Amino acid sequence: MAIKQDYYEVLGVPRNASDEEIKRAFRNLAKQYHPDRNKESGAEEKFKEINEAYQVLSDPEKRRRYDRYGRVDVEGGFPDFGFGGLGDIFEAFWGDVFGTSFGQTAQRIPQKGESLRSHLTLSFEEAVFGCSKEVEIQRIEFCPSCHGIGSERGTNPETCPECRGTGQVRRVLQSIFGRYTSTTTCSRCGGSGAVINNPCSQCQGRGRKKVMRKIRVDIPAGVDDGYRLCVDGEGSAGLYGGHPGDLYVTLSVKPHNLFHRDGSDILYELPINFAQAALGDEVRVPSLDGKVELKIPPGTQNGKTFRFKGKGVTHVDGRGRGDLLIKVNIVTPQHLDREQRRLFEELAKVLPRTEPPPDV
Repeated sequence: MAIKQDYYEVLGVPRNASDEEIKRAFRNLAKQYHPDRNKESGAEEKFKEINEAYQVLSDPEKRRRYDRYGRVDVEGGFPDFGFGGLGDIFEAFWGDVFGTSFGQTAQRIPQKGESLRSHLTLSFEEAVFGCSKEVEIQRIEFCPSCHGIGSERGTNPETCPECRGTGQVRRVLQSIFGRYTSTTTCSRCGGSGAVINNPCSQCQGRGRKKVMRKIRVDIPAGVDDGYRLCVDGEGSAGLYGGHPGDLYVTLSVKPHNLFHRDGSDILYELPINFAQAALGDEVRVPSLDGKVELKIPPGTQNGKTFRFKGKGVTHVDGRGRGDLLIKVNIVTPQHLDREQRRLFEELAKVLPRTEPPPDV
């Protein structure tokens, strides 16, 4: 059919308008020119043009052909909107008055249950090597007596007499624009389509109840302070067939009296005396796997760090381990007996004296 007007001009939008801009413009114009609201001459024809323009520009394929060829094959008269277009018209015209969308239904969509949170405190060794712990939580589960139905054992919910099992109530109302049909969620059954005449004595007809549970949590080796574990499916029960929620456990790790941790590396500070640092030595130092031999070379300086590859913490993904770092701290004696003092005085006579740098 030949185009009488530019569809973009009809809706008052630019040619690059988004789908949302087109829909918003259509709704505003539809309310303005609807024949039941606007009795001016030409309002009905204007309303038809608005509908025709929206029918084309709201359809991606029709809009593409229109933009390319300047015309598109659509049915004459009032366009065949289908469910979507007609719904937009009713939403545009009646939505502001009644606050509802045309064709809206109360659907019982499966919903995942609530996820829960808990906390565990671990020793240093439990975090490093992994362990199994228990947490106690309160969660919502299906009632064991009625299995979530809500009715007393041996009985079943009955079809709601108000909505006849549809979960919706349709009412024909009269307004200044004429009669219209309103569809709302059934207030008696809450949209479920069923009523419980013999509520379960255990859950009072709710179908679910709060219970305390002890959940075993497997802690992988290598977790650290602040790590959060997710235990799938150990949260509260879902609704309408939805999956249960999850359990999130946040971990705290107690400090160790020997080791400090830096990610997957372990740091141990080894105290040695002046003689060990100057002459060198061999000592046995602790590690996560037992004692290891450390060779201290002569002339070792304070703060020197030695690295043992693969002697640290297992990576939490199980791929490899960190390192053991041994930092040397040279300890200055605070109390000397007479013989020790004499030896240090003799040593002081032969060692070069260190002096601060001269002023510049």
